[in-house]
Amino acid sequence: MSDGDERPTRRRFLAAVAVAGATALAGCSAFESEPNAATTPAGEDEARRLAEEYAPVLYFDANERWFPTDPRPYESERDGEAVVSGFDALDGYTAERAASGDEAERPDSTVFYNVRSYEDSPLSVVQYWFYSAFDQFTTNFHWHDWEVVHVFVDTERERAQLHVASSHSRRVPNNEHLDPSGDTVPRVLSELGSHSSALSLNEERESFQRVSTGQIPADITNRGITGIESVKEIPAAYGLPRDEGFRLPFVVPELDGAPVYEHDRLPNVSRDSLVPDALTVRSYDALASPPTGVPERETGTVLDFEGRSAPEGDGTYSLVPAAEVEHVAAFTGPQLSFEFAVPGFAEDAIAGHLTTTDPPWTQERYDDPVADISEPVHRAALAERYDAVGAPGAVNTVVAEVTEAVTTDDAPENEGLTTRESSVESVVLLESDPEAVPTFGGVALLRDVPTGDHRLTVNSAGSAPYSQRVRVGDGEAARETEVETKTEESETTATPTADDPGTATRDSSSPPGVSVAGVDGQIPLVANDDAVKLRVDAEGTDAALSRVAVADDFAGRLYDSPVEGSDAVYVHRGGAYTTEVRDEADAVGAFRVNPNGESVVTIDRPETGKASLASFVADVTRETVATVSDAGGGGGVAGELTGAVGGLTRALEATAAAADRAAERARAEDAPGADRALRAATDNLERAANRLADVGDAVPAQARDAADRRLDQAEHRAEQALASTKL
Repeated sequence: MSDGDERPTRRRFLAAVAVAGATALAGCSAFESEPNAATTPAGEDEARRLAEEYAPVLYFDANERWFPTDPRPYESERDGEAVVSGFDALDGYTAERAASGDEAERPDSTVFYNVRSYEDSPLSVVQYWFYSAFDQFTTNFHWHDWEVVHVFVDTERERAQLHVASSHSRRVPNNEHLDPSGDTVPRVLSELGSHSSALSLNEERESFQRVSTGQIPADITNRGITGIESVKEIPAAYGLPRDEGFRLPFVVPELDGAPVYEHDRLPNVSRDSLVPDALTVRSYDALASPPTGVPERETGTVLDFEGRSAPEGDGTYSLVPAAEVEHVAAFTGPQLSFEFAVPGFAEDAIAGHLTTTDPPWTQERYDDPVADISEPVHRAALAERYDAVGAPGAVNTVVAEVTEAVTTDDAPENEGLTTRESSVESVVLLESDPEAVPTFGGVALLRDVPTGDHRLTVNSAGSAPYSQRVRVGDGEAARETEVETKTEESETTATPTADDPGTATRDSSSPPGVSVAGVDGQIPLVANDDAVKLRVDAEGTDAALSRVAVADDFAGRLYDSPVEGSDAVYVHRGGAYTTEVRDEADAVGAFRVNPNGESVVTIDRPETGKASLASFVADVTRETVATVSDAGGGGGVAGELTGAVGGLTRALEATAAAADRAAERARAEDAPGADRALRAATDNLERAANRLADVGDAVPAQARDAADRRLDQAEHRAEQALASTKL
């Protein structure tokens, strides 16, 4: 029965805690999710009545190729069981469309329904299952596709309580709407190729509204993302990226090293049977830069339930009980391939995330639809209303904003970067998960991630891959990006920012259960044409490296990840970088990296300690001498400069000489001598800073800014070197 004021105190407490914690999409309840009551199939007449009442209107992309159909015509027998082969379904469906002579033909337009009633509760759930013969998405495509939309109904009130539209894998938050208007027929916007379902419940029928605009309410009620300040207003749901103005290129699936349409078991499938060329790239790594001009979504076919008195759209579909297809034991097909690149010394590639789909009736959510609610606030709301629904527990979430690293006009040429919003959506894969996850609006969000250490990799069309390790779970701020810095008063712990690399002080902790990937929540990708592989080769070094970080002078820290031995990361050829390594004893080493047109830069046998840091100070100050001399008219010859510019370059050269002596004495295990030389270097850095303040327009603003940032870096590393107990 419906819950009233007599609900047990503990249940109220659990639901309240879940609501509070779920604002982070993580929950902070100390309890696991409470079990839900058992369900039973609704009676045949009642199931049909509910299915017809809430039957959705389906809106498809103008370029859609695979509409909801009935898989039974493609059945065959294997070992005495009914199966549906991917070859038979794709080729047969394509042949039927071609035979009609009409590209708009939709063979056997069918939606399957399954209605479950929770025991001793007025809560029933109408599930609408859509089968498509093929799924062609970006790097995530497969034979067969089953998608589902749930409508949670209070049968006493005769009112929908919650819509849940499935979005790709279970790692991606669904598109959900709590307490929809009672007279609204649900409309579903199907994503091109992937058939992920977005909701359209407001007046703008053919488009998806993530947030309220003017008098038009949002199509979803998912809560905002927590953990990254720049995206906190974005509701955490997949949505419909191409309908929201974001670019999402598709890829041609391959089988046995060739496009699927060349396979001899698919005689009716041609290139034209797949998503059109205008939306497709041949491979991610074949592009020099992210693609432009990918068309936005445009509504094409609209299908409505054939039994509706005044159906809208271009055609209709039949409603069929899902029980009529439950005899199919499996939906089969060989492994399709796409090389998902993982950065390493020798680039790795995996394709194990491309899988066929499990039949709906073998999935937990088929019998227990509450299990498919991805927004904890929504489940908590139902738990408050119905005893049959258990309150949500804690959920681990990984979140990051994928951006692009590009050169900045604020730096000298090829000496500095900035980041900007990504121009295309990306695909994210956890090494522990078999299915890749797409970004939405540039946000990578993976929910219900197992506690532990993971490797997260991002691929994007036209960009070099990115990969890092991330620690997830245990209710901790699991992605702490901390570096030692020095303020005027004392040493502290801080996270560098693009505006003030290495000197800003801020709390980098995340809400419980939320692991923020990247650096300060950003994962900057580099266009293939601008990418330089930076390798840290720990082979033969005495230091057991535990962490590697890379920072650009202007963009700040771009990469920071735990490592086990060697590491590789792609950087932009137009940047000037400090690579920092840490060993298992937390000793630090630093190395200056300027690509200078190279495609691969290797830091061989990186060491940590006083000598490494002192050598960095020498390198970065000599680099600053060259920048200032060129900009000040000396053609790189510091001795020919006079006035404040000449004084600046001489102070820098004295710093470099003192730092060289410090490194030499540290390697000779002369700690006192090394520290004396480091203090001399620090004194000369102070002189250089004073001279820099006096140069005025004799040095262009870009070069002055670059010099100022490098002096900060040199001072910071000199202080680290003085504090280091490791030579």
